[in-house]
Amino acid sequence: MSGDHKFELDSAEKRRTLWIVLWLNVALAVGFLFVGYFADSNALLANGLDNASDALVYILSLFALSRSRVWKRNAARLSGGLLLLFAAGVIADAIRRFLEGSDPGGIEMMAMAAIAAVVNLICLRLLQNLQQKDVSLRAATTFSFNDFVANGGIIVAGLVVMLTGANWPDLLVGIAVAGIAIYGGIDILRDAHKDQHDEEGTTHN
Repeated sequence: MSGDHKFELDSAEKRRTLWIVLWLNVALAVGFLFVGYFADSNALLANGLDNASDALVYILSLFALSRSRVWKRNAARLSGGLLLLFAAGVIADAIRRFLEGSDPGGIEMMAMAAIAAVVNLICLRLLQNLQQKDVSLRAATTFSFNDFVANGGIIVAGLVVMLTGANWPDLLVGIAVAGIAIYGGIDILRDAHKDQHDEEGTTHN
């Protein structure tokens, strides 16, 4: 898409885009958690928690639009911290399922992930069309990209689960989603750190 079609970065356009992405993530969180619970899938529950944390971050980003650069950085730092906390919870649940056993539903995993991939792609395109994103909006874009990648992994894992009846692909993808969250969280925290140095005119290490 050419630059001529990108959104002008007035606050109203930012808010409209973030509200759309927010509600799409709320819907995905509900869908992932509901299907994940009945499908006994760590990977789906991981993505449900991820989308729920994303929705909270979008709310913070909406508040940050009309606030200071310091407030935006703090919102981004909270976003990164939430991702790291979410990742720890997913890994703990995967370990529990490995020890106690689980019986994930491959078809349900593939269907939910396919729907989510389309929705995440829409979110990603909406956010990428915003020019000159501040640190909080860059965090939101990171979330949507991470979610889109994770959905591809769930589809592959669901296929393997369906063919083999094993639970390890579900657990492996759940941990991989947590790994993506850790990477994204650290990247967001680094971005916020760099933004502070840029504002202060000091050297970023």
